[in-house]
Amino acid sequence: MVALRGEVSWFCCGNAWGPCGSTGFGACGTCSSGNYQHAWPNASDACLAITRPHVCGITGMSRRTCGFRHFTTNLCNNARIGTTIADCGPQTDLWCGERTCCGSACGTNRILDLTPAAYSAIASLSTGLRPCSVDSV
Repeated sequence: MVALRGEVSWFCCGNAWGPCGSTGFGACGTCSSGNYQHAWPNASDACLAITRPHVCGITGMSRRTCGFRHFTTNLCNNARIGTTIADCGPQTDLWCGERTCCGSACGTNRILDLTPAAYSAIASLSTGLRPCSVDSV
């Protein structure tokens, strides 16, 4: 997989952790806010029909299903984390053209949601969004 560039955000799922209460366990049934996991927009046909990254001009987002490992790099500090798919998301088409920068590092369009535990390993939860690259090696 060629590295995708865009924005990373965070979301709550599963058991209560940090800023999250108890919620559902995601499309894979295994999502937990305290685990290093993420939501991927192309986890299934049904997921892709909801998230619609192509509407924002995003190409190269391969079909990856529950348990697949991606590596996300925060382009602000080069912190990197490996996480597995546990849900469908983010709904990329809701934020077409959204842009987040820190210094000269910028990302456009949300391509990945990390659990709070995973996001906090590479950035402060208070930032909400970071420019990132995502790959599978």
